[in-house]
Amino acid sequence: MTRLMLGRTLERICKAVLLLCLVHFVIMMILYFDVYSQRFDQIFSRFNNGRNASRSGHHYYYNLSRPNATYASYLATADQLLPTVRPEGNHTPPTIKPIPPCPEIPPGLVGRLLIEFASQMTMERVQKENPNVTEGGKYTPPDCRAKQKVAIIIPFRHRDNHLKYWLHYLHPILRRQKIDYGIYIITQLGEETFNRAKLLNVGYTEALKDAEYDCFIFSDVDLIPMDDRNLYHCYDQPRHFAIAMDKFGFRLPYAGYFGGVSGLSKKQFLKINGFPNEYWGWGGEDDDIYNRITLNGMKVVRPDVRIGRYRMIKHERDKHNEPNPQRFNKIQNTKNTMKRDGISTLTYRVLQFKKYPLYTNISVEIGKPPPRPFRG
Repeated sequence: MTRLMLGRTLERICKAVLLLCLVHFVIMMILYFDVYSQRFDQIFSRFNNGRNASRSGHHYYYNLSRPNATYASYLATADQLLPTVRPEGNHTPPTIKPIPPCPEIPPGLVGRLLIEFASQMTMERVQKENPNVTEGGKYTPPDCRAKQKVAIIIPFRHRDNHLKYWLHYLHPILRRQKIDYGIYIITQLGEETFNRAKLLNVGYTEALKDAEYDCFIFSDVDLIPMDDRNLYHCYDQPRHFAIAMDKFGFRLPYAGYFGGVSGLSKKQFLKINGFPNEYWGWGGEDDDIYNRITLNGMKVVRPDVRIGRYRMIKHERDKHNEPNPQRFNKIQNTKNTMKRDGISTLTYRVLQFKKYPLYTNISVEIGKPPPRPFRG
């Protein structure tokens, strides 16, 4: 009897222990699945976020091959690396900062320059010196907005060596001055008498076909400014830049002198009907232009004599550019001729329009001078 009761008691104890173990097992399984279900929810949530991010054009890469990297550490940092998804309607585009206007006095100017013509000059060298100049001899300041677009026009024939020096010095000067510019070489073809003023009219007309210029600088190819503070842009009145050349002892030769380098806005140029077309040979046309300016109620302005200094490349007088014997008579009649002789009556023929790396060349035929009146 006693043994039977002892056996039943042990049986009950064993069943109770088994029941406790079963209960413990069930509780552990519940806890196990609860914890890991949360972990899987996190994994799939991040996976979906990653897919959404990739659809929006963003790609994020995590280096799981680095030492001590684990998947858990990836999950721990994923929230920091993934972007915050915002509704497309609330997306704000990046603000584009407007380009400021160029300063009146550019800070990069150096002042007085050393100009010399002894060293050999090549176009290859000049091109390497000016990598930011684009085809056709054009340049726009990258960091500011110039107030004017300037066409620089040079009448030309048989001066290739002078042109190399001019480009060598002027391109860097113009870039430091923050000028938005293009350079146009107007080449008179043939060997007829040279006509500087008519070529300048051609340059004005052809430059406007190429771009929307509002300022025009007219320069001889043998004149180099000796100070980069002599700013090549247009002013409220017609501007005479080359007021103190070395060949004149760095003095203005006479009060009405307007030769060498000058500048007019488009409005000023049209007001005087451009330049005269009938000055064949050397001399007189710049005095006629000065008369046109004053007769139309404008005045010539000039820089300080210490800034408007120029060096001229020495050369012999060009063939077929002899002094014009009629120039003095023509100058006295500007008031009568300027309405019927100028940009409004210009005729010419373009034979070549070609853009080189440092300038644009326009080769033209402009006719020939009328026969001189017979003197009995």
